[in-house]
This record gives sequence, structure tokens and C-alpha cells, in this order.
Amino acid sequence: MHKNDRAELFRVRLAARLALAGISRSALARKAGVDRSTIAQLLAPDEVRLPNAHLAAECAAALGVSADWLLGLSDRPEPAAEVLSANFRMATAQRTPADEQIIAWHQEAAGHKIRHVPATLPDILKTEAVLEWEYAAFLDKTPEQARGAMRETVEWLHAPGSDYEICVPIDKVRALARGEGYWQGLDRAARAEQVDFMAERCARLYPSLRLYLYDAKKVFSAPVSIFGRLLAAVYVGQFYLVYRDSRQVSALTEHFDTLVRESEVEARNAGRAIREMFDGDGS
Repeated sequence: MHKNDRAELFRVRLAARLALAGISRSALARKAGVDRSTIAQLLAPDEVRLPNAHLAAECAAALGVSADWLLGLSDRPEPAAEVLSANFRMATAQRTPADEQIIAWHQEAAGHKIRHVPATLPDILKTEAVLEWEYAAFLDKTPEQARGAMRETVEWLHAPGSDYEICVPIDKVRALARGEGYWQGLDRAARAEQVDFMAERCARLYPSLRLYLYDAKKVFSAPVSIFGRLLAAVYVGQFYLVYRDSRQVSALTEHFDTLVRESEVEARNAGRAIREMFDGDGS
């Protein structure tokens, strides 16, 4: 931007915020620590000089806007801290299948595509026996609440236009088949039931639900859920890191789409591949 154009934009924005805030030139001068004549000079139609960084910052602070916005370097008038607060926050995470926050985000995103990388396996693909085994230590939710939450999600999947993509590391499915690692202690009958349930549901709900299996040695992902273009939530344990800025959501969407492109097993073949893993490795 040419210096004269930037100076004019500064004058327009400064005058607009003065009027909106109902602050006089004298009051602004006092808050900025300068003479009234200095403010008058900044607002003069033929003035082509820009204020120094200190004066721009003082005017911005007095008016509750960012100096970058006054100077035409940003389209967001809010101070940086407010922009960050609006576009990023932390939300408490409940490690239960009946997480009210997740359900609320699903409802907010009705009609939008949802992309999901779970921490283990997606709850909507788990049997009741596995849910009870996995969440046995969390007594604040009853099994019926968990089942109700799962039914809500499955009903959402049956709604016209629903679109749900899930990416899971293939080694987590192999660990389930073998009863290793995270799944150690879950008996073979429960694991067999889980494999059949997951494979059947993948087949029945396809293409509304598409499960991809990727190799975590080639590409890594933290647990994340992306609700259309509205928001993305990265799961870190006790909290979700929640992003609503369109650029941040787009970046996480691009990351997820990379997982899909790099997947070892496509959604159409997910059910068969899961059964084959169990038949070959289950013990």
C-alpha cells in the first residue's frame, strides 16, 4: 500500500473509532499522552504523515483496537489477545463416550462433514462390552448414558447428507486383534465381537461413514475432530484445544486429508481388512 493511501486509511479508521467510542479528540489526546493539536493533525484531510509506532500504539490502546488495524496492516480491529481468545480456547475433556461437549459440537455441525482421528478406536464403532471395559474407571457416566450418546451419533449418520470420515492407525487395530498394548486384558471373545461389530458397522454405514487405516510410521496424527469449516478440536487428555479461525481449521483439514491419501486401507475395504487382521493374528 502506498504511504499516502495508508495515511488516509489510518485517518478514516481513527475517526471512525473515535465516533463509535464517543471519545473526543481532547480525551484521546489525554489518554495517548500528547497535545490535542497532535490528534487534530493526525485527522487533518491533507496530512500524509503516519504516526510513529509509540503514538499509534497509544491511540490503539485508548480506542480498544489493534495498532495493526489502525495502520492498515490487519483487517481485524480487535487487539491480538482478543483475536486469539476468539479463535482458540481450551475446553475440558471428559474421557467418557457420553462427552456432552463432543455431542454439542456434532449438533452445531449438523449438515457439515466431520473428520475424526480417535485416541484409540472411535466410540461409535465400539461394542457395549468394550465401552464398559475401557471406561470402567469413570463412574460419573452410566452405561445407559454411553449407549444413548452412541445412538445419537448413529442416528446422525443415518440422516440425509451426513458425511463422517475416520482415520485410525493400522497398528491400533492390529493391537486389538492380538490383545496387546492398550488392549491387553480384554479377552479374545470380546475382541472377536468388537472386530465383527466394527467390520459390520463400517459396511452398513458406508458411504456415510468411511474408515481409513493409515500407517503411523509414515504419517503421525494426534487425536483430532474437525467439524466442517466451523471448528477443530485437538484432544490432549484433560482438555481439547479448540480452533475456530478458518485458516487453522483449514490447516487441520489438510492434515486429515493427507492421512486419507496416505492410508494403507481404503474405506471400502476397511471391514474386510479388520477381519483378516483378527483371523491372522487373534489369539
